[in-house]
Amino acid sequence: MKKITTLALIAAAAATASVFADGAAAPVADFKGMGVGIGAGIVGGLAVLGAGLGIGKIGASANESTARQPEMGGRIFTNMILTAALVEGVALFAVVVSLLGINK
Repeated sequence: MKKITTLALIAAAAATASVFADGAAAPVADFKGMGVGIGAGIVGGLAVLGAGLGIGKIGASANESTARQPEMGGRIFTNMILTAALVEGVALFAVVVSLLGINK
């Protein structure tokens, strides 16, 4: 394994030396903002994932509460919808902010 690593390093050095042998400057890559799109996608995905988990927990708790006290089903349902809408609003805000960050 050590011989293969050493051989790979020698080959990489030889390839680099042949690229710069003509004396011309190597082109400079522009890495500015390279991972911004990937970062925005990850942030947006995590926001949606968190919202999905939160709304799922809200729904599960509402079902359990309604099963324990059926007479309170209407109020529980109203509170569940209101809370789920607020969670979804926060998730939408997080996705929009992550997408706006791409253009900065």
